[in-house]
Amino acid sequence: QVQLIESGGGLVQAGGSLRLSCAASARTFSTYAMGWFRQAPGKEREFVATITWRTGTTYYADSVKGRFTISRDNAKITVYLQMNSLKPEDTAVYYCAAVARTSAYLRSQSGYDYWGQGTQVTVSS
Repeated sequence: QVQLIESGGGLVQAGGSLRLSCAASARTFSTYAMGWFRQAPGKEREFVATITWRTGTTYYADSVKGRFTISRDNAKITVYLQMNSLKPEDTAVYYCAAVARTSAYLRSQSGYDYWGQGTQVTVSS
């Protein structure tokens, strides 16, 4: 069983930065892609960003493009989300997700098989 362990959430002022990390616990986890989703209070969980493991291809939600950067460390099976120019509307619980099989739905929750517990990001105005 693969566990995804997130870290790096917290409270930051608008315009500030945070870096989220997510590490897969299994040493032999054959990753196809890892990504981030978020869920704000009263809203549905939404796609933020994802990265494919072999080619490093990245995809972003329009709302974070140009402000957030997703990256990976293959050896550590870890994905990072660097969040800059944060806005109050970025406030949410951020969830890490991973998939080992080939997935064509990387912008959808259904495209992932493993999920982290979530980490809170709060941006004050």
